[in-house]
Formats: sequence, C-alpha cells, structure tokens
Amino acid sequence: MKTKKELRDEYKEMKFKKGVFQIRNTVNKKVYIDSSADLDAIFKRQKFQLNCGNHPVAELQKDWKELGEGKFEFEILSEIKENDTAVKSDPKDLKLLEQMFLDEIMPFDEKGYNKKKK
Repeated sequence: MKTKKELRDEYKEMKFKKGVFQIRNTVNKKVYIDSSADLDAIFKRQKFQLNCGNHPVAELQKDWKELGEGKFEFEILSEIKENDTAVKSDPKDLKLLEQMFLDEIMPFDEKGYNKKKK
C-alpha cells in the first residue's frame, strides 16, 4: 500500500487539461468565459452549481433555470498543452490566455454573462 507522501507525489505529477472554456446559451447566444487548471473537473463543477441553483453568476443561473441544461453548450476555447519534459506552465499564463479571449469576444452585457473588470 502506498504512503500518503507517495500518493501526494503521484498526484502532483498528474497532467490535467488546462485552458479556457465557455458556456454558451444556444437560445440568446450569450457566453460565459472562464479558465481552469482542470477542464474536466470544471465542467462537472459548473454543471453541478447550475443544477443546484448556486452558480456565482446570477444571470447565467437565471437563464439556466428558465431554459434548462439542454439549451447550453460547454466548449473548450483553448487548451494549454504541457509535454513531459517541460516545466509546468505558470498559472499567470492561464489567466493571460483567458484575458485574451475576454478582450476578443467581449462577453459582456447583451453578449455575455461576464462582468467587466474595473
């Protein structure tokens, strides 16, 4: 049986899909853009929050409740690939990539669920 340290070290070496994603409302075409160091887990978490009624973005939550899960699509916009020999990517790279998509798509007001940063 492996020790806690061995299990922790194995976990640290695991590779997760990281990148920028969007949740798109197929009815009104609004999008919510965010990033995650684990895209598989974030999709599950976002759906769980929306289905439980406690998503932090109130307008997205409202539309999800009114329209239902079937009217939304979860999509990966960009993924940061890491090869086995590379140094792990910096979390700042992920936020920079997210900001690039926010600047390009501008999912604010009538176009999306994101809020402009002041």
